[in-house]
Amino acid sequence: MSYVRPKKSLGQHFLKDQNIARKIVAALEKCPRKTVLEIGPGTGVLTSLLVNDPELDFYAVEVDPEAYEYLKVEFPKLNEKLLLANFLKIDIQEYIKSPFTIIGNFPYNISSQIFFRVLENRDLVLDVVCMIQKEVADRIKASHGNKTYGILSVFLQAFYDIYYLFTVGPMVFDPPPKVNSAVIHLKRNARKSLGCDEILFFKVVKLGFNQRRKTLRNSLKSILADIPVDNEIFGKRPEQLSVEDFIYLTNVIDQKNK
Repeated sequence: MSYVRPKKSLGQHFLKDQNIARKIVAALEKCPRKTVLEIGPGTGVLTSLLVNDPELDFYAVEVDPEAYEYLKVEFPKLNEKLLLANFLKIDIQEYIKSPFTIIGNFPYNISSQIFFRVLENRDLVLDVVCMIQKEVADRIKASHGNKTYGILSVFLQAFYDIYYLFTVGPMVFDPPPKVNSAVIHLKRNARKSLGCDEILFFKVVKLGFNQRRKTLRNSLKSILADIPVDNEIFGKRPEQLSVEDFIYLTNVIDQKNK
């Protein structure tokens, strides 16, 4: 097998530019590099730069059986560390027990879902270096007060420092996407816990942004019950609140509900 067909159903746009690949891998120099997991290696452009590193405990997870068979032939050294699996569905801790770094050219159609899985494993995932749709990267990096600031911004910024590394044009992919891409670096911050009810925090953020044009007094009605909403924070819209503000808001609601 010498060629893997990009599959629209899997959102595949294979990176073909070696210079871009080297720039992405170079970003790992700022990460703990002992264990690295590549999500969606595809045709192995990034894999080829990582698999022979003697200091690296390298894993790759690929959902496409055709790409998996190709990678098995191209990189026999991976052996059992090449997983035919869906990252969104497997328990990655069955395979990797120690803290690790994620790298990958994420499919546009599931990048948000991948980040939610990262959050679920945040005590193990120390860093993420990835290429995603530029619009999503801008949203993740956005600070409060910005129109692109949203659910993913709050959730990821609660536990990771976000660095926008560089923009990538469409022509370095096969097939070229219709939008620009961006490479970002997520670095686990020092926060061990939110300091509030985590389940309620996630619910408050989601409810707030699901009706982002409304004030929190209105968008959170379903969980406020008879809670007095005279606190000025309820008069704000969700994009006006920082991560710390959302933590404070969650504690206000939680204490009033008790």
